[in-house]
Amino acid sequence: MSDVEQVVLLDERAGPVGTAPKSTVHGADTPLHLAFSCHVLDDDGRVLITRRALSKQTWPGVWTNTFCGHPGPGEDLEAAVHRRARVELGLALDDVTLTLPDFRYRAVDASGVVENEVCPVFVAHATGPLHPDPDEVAEWAWVEPSAVAAAVSAAPWAFSPWLGLQVPRLALYDTAARAAR
Repeated sequence: MSDVEQVVLLDERAGPVGTAPKSTVHGADTPLHLAFSCHVLDDDGRVLITRRALSKQTWPGVWTNTFCGHPGPGEDLEAAVHRRARVELGLALDDVTLTLPDFRYRAVDASGVVENEVCPVFVAHATGPLHPDPDEVAEWAWVEPSAVAAAVSAAPWAFSPWLGLQVPRLALYDTAARAAR
């Protein structure tokens, strides 16, 4: 088995059409591929946001949701979420829930690198301590969801484009919905 991380390539209807090494996929002409995003809450209802390491290929130094990743070929999405939480943040998760199964976006960063993903979105709860990998995460903070929503609205350029698209679609960032619970 190869140690090279593979991503699942997709056709325009989001059907798998092959695989490619992750290191070769992201560029100026990134093919559509499968990914996922996860927003993690603590016991106080705060969401963990992270600032991407400056060494990241796409959107270095940008604040974003808790973490993102790519499932491997044949890997269950929820299993991939658990795996990536351990790798990127040293974090165990509970109550992993798929909240936006059909989320898809395409964005181009300042260097010209394109993200082109079908990216189901999950919400989960943290169990245990956080141990971020500095090659993945430059900074992190537990923040009230309403403050994240306000910051993304006020300064969208400071956040990843996928977070900006996800926040208005996720109930956890809707203060009226949270107050009613």
